[in-house]
Amino acid sequence: MKINLVMIVKNEEKSLERCLRAAAPFVDGMILVDTGSTDKTMEIARKMGAVVKEFVWVDDFSAARNYALDQSDADWNLVLDGDETLRAGNRGELESALMSRKGTWLGGITRYDSYRDSEGISVSASVLPRVLPRGVRYIGPIHEQPAGNAPLFTVPLVADHDGYLDTDKGERNLPYLEKAVTEYPEDAYYQFQLALTLRNLKRLPESLPWFRKFYRTAGKKDAYRAEGVVLYLYTLLDLGMTSHLDEAAKIVEQEEGDLGDWSDFCFVCGLFYMKRVLSDVARYIALLPKIETCYLKCLQIGEMPERGGVVGTGSFKAAYNLGAWYEVSGQTDLALQYYRLAAQQGYGPAKERLNGLGNS
Repeated sequence: MKINLVMIVKNEEKSLERCLRAAAPFVDGMILVDTGSTDKTMEIARKMGAVVKEFVWVDDFSAARNYALDQSDADWNLVLDGDETLRAGNRGELESALMSRKGTWLGGITRYDSYRDSEGISVSASVLPRVLPRGVRYIGPIHEQPAGNAPLFTVPLVADHDGYLDTDKGERNLPYLEKAVTEYPEDAYYQFQLALTLRNLKRLPESLPWFRKFYRTAGKKDAYRAEGVVLYLYTLLDLGMTSHLDEAAKIVEQEEGDLGDWSDFCFVCGLFYMKRVLSDVARYIALLPKIETCYLKCLQIGEMPERGGVVGTGSFKAAYNLGAWYEVSGQTDLALQYYRLAAQQGYGPAKERLNGLGNS
């Protein structure tokens, strides 16, 4: 079995050597297609033993990906970006996984994305189709995806992605996405990506109509739908007007049956019920117990990286929010219990609250 690493790159000198060094034990060859670097990217790639090709950029990520795949003669192609780093693993286990199924299917790697938020740095998980059998090609000018309907199965590869910490690609991607939603007006995936990009750029009022369009258009089985629903809810909570909370209430009710077994959804529901109660205590006081119920359910479900979502919603973040709930409701012993649980998992805010309460 031959496995090649296939990449498109541009100005990746900061992280490329780290990426290639981590991937080398899993692959037989490395093919890098440069789309216009002005730094030492190509020099580093050649030093690391990669075959380097150049591609004139045509405002289409799939075109570049497919040109790169055309250069490979492997049975399977591992597709990475320059700011991704594979964790240590076993080539034999990867081969066994790839030989375990027949027919055409896609290998999913588990990727952990680090990003900045109000708490400092958080991490989210997702499973991405990045190990492709010979012949599979990409479609879509941006946020490209493998063509066809081949099923996705997880393989034993885990990657860390830190590109969001140094650069925000939102401004770069925005014109492509605006063009895509015009050319493909019924494509919920592009609507979701545009909404997400605008949200990440802190342009929440502009993102909301696109979240609404995505929600109306996406199919129940679309892989990205659950994440989109949760981010739609976060956007409504961040905007925070009564009309937004009314809209969020309808979505929570509609989605509990499908998403109620996912900690990310239960977590945002806990935040929703808290904001709902605070918006009008007299009117919504009966919802108060639902805050505790949501976070307890998060802990019951636990972490499920194979389903994606923010790391901690099934563990330390939920435990911390429970601690905060018990603290403000005067249940100090329970507050300490859950703060300690979160602190044991390394969650800084929980350690701070324990210190504030005179405990450690």
